Amino acid sequence: MKYFSTGLRALLTLAFVGAGFAKLAGAEMMVATYDAIGVGQWFRYVTGIIEVGGAALLWLPRRQVLAASVLGGTMFGAVLAHVFILGAAQGIPAVVLGLICTVVIYLHRDQIIETLGRSS
Repeated sequence: MKYFSTGLRALLTLAFVGAGFAKLAGAEMMVATYDAIGVGQWFRYVTGIIEVGGAALLWLPRRQVLAASVLGGTMFGAVLAHVFILGAAQGIPAVVLGLICTVVIYLHRDQIIETLGRSS
């Protein structure tokens, strides 16, 4: 399972670092997407920082559940934006990334109690 988790985290890292840097760099497609959503370009920067930061967090010891939860939450927001504003068919990558985040959470489920700040 260790290699499976490492592979999934590497895949998530590539996806989120790529998307995050595209948002931060002001890629035309990202600017247009956030214009269509109507929340302002400041939110594009926030999302980019969350995506890059979450991808880095995936590699810190005992932080995989936290990272995958943050990234999964971001994908949940992306799916909602696609369903209600941008067009549901374009939201498939967000669904897939969200599901991969869920698998990472499951694989590292022993961290959940620790992450919540409770001792067993």
